[in-house]
Amino acid sequence: MSIALDCNRPALCVSDLHLEQPDDVRFAALESLLRTAADRRWNLFLLGDLCEVWIGDDDDSELARAFIGLLERLAAVTWVGLMHGNRDFLYGQALAAATGVTVLTDPFTAYNGVLFTHGDALCVDDTAYQQMRTLFRSSDWQQEILAQPLAARRAFAASLRAESQAANANKASNIMDVNAAAVDAAVAQQNAQLMVHGHTHRPGRHDADGYQRIVLGDWARCAWVLGVRPAAGAPPAATLGCYGVAALAGGGASHAARLLDALGGPL
Repeated sequence: MSIALDCNRPALCVSDLHLEQPDDVRFAALESLLRTAADRRWNLFLLGDLCEVWIGDDDDSELARAFIGLLERLAAVTWVGLMHGNRDFLYGQALAAATGVTVLTDPFTAYNGVLFTHGDALCVDDTAYQQMRTLFRSSDWQQEILAQPLAARRAFAASLRAESQAANANKASNIMDVNAAAVDAAVAQQNAQLMVHGHTHRPGRHDADGYQRIVLGDWARCAWVLGVRPAAGAPPAATLGCYGVAALAGGGASHAARLLDALGGPL
């Protein structure tokens, strides 16, 4: 049985690690950070593209086995929300049942007006991507691809990744960022005061009319993390930070604990 989300507890948000192997130093850093946060009973928001590809909950790769094991250990002690990204959009209910995580709808609102989203749905100027996204998120397409053998799915994922990299190399930079009007509309629809997303790999804070938008970065150069700390009757405090991946991986729980203290401190 999954642990319920308790918005009186702090939250840790990460996205866009694009993991491919469990021996990647970023996996060790992620595990150290998340396990330390879980021990403190922080809620964990994993906002998409933790894995470079997810070919189904029956994936038997080394990364999939390690990732499933990590999720299971985390969800045994705290609430874990896992959101689809544009790379790992095939997380399913079998994974949720096996690990105890909650597979989140996108967008997802909690913490008195915080809207959590991966962010790709907001990049509406990239019409070719949005058409592909609609296809890949359809139940008919997913049932068809998941009926294929694992080897066929791996080959498809590899070809899709190559096509995506080639297409992105020829796209204007601005169309791969979020559209301001789409962001405004999403915030208004959810009556949010803070939006948190990843996907674009353009970390930072953005102030808008009546709300703030915080963008998580990828972990290519450092570990981008966001701490969300609840405040009674008010929007939560949110602290964005970038920390050394190698230090997190090699420093153990003590280094991760210092990071969490910087993000919001112990209760």
